[in-house]
Amino acid sequence: MDQSLLSILVCPICGNGVKYQKKSDELECQACKIAYPIKDGIPIMLPEKTRVLSKKE
Repeated sequence: MDQSLLSILVCPICGNGVKYQKKSDELECQACKIAYPIKDGIPIMLPEKTRVLSKKE
């Protein structure tokens, strides 16, 4: 994930920053406890495409 892009991306639901998770290739919002998928290097920042994070994540 491009660090310059990551520095400007925010969660569209709450506005907080997101963190890249290399293992799952997702962007996580810890405030909302959700993850946004990345497809072919493009973050899919649509609320309907999120995954709820488990308690361990």
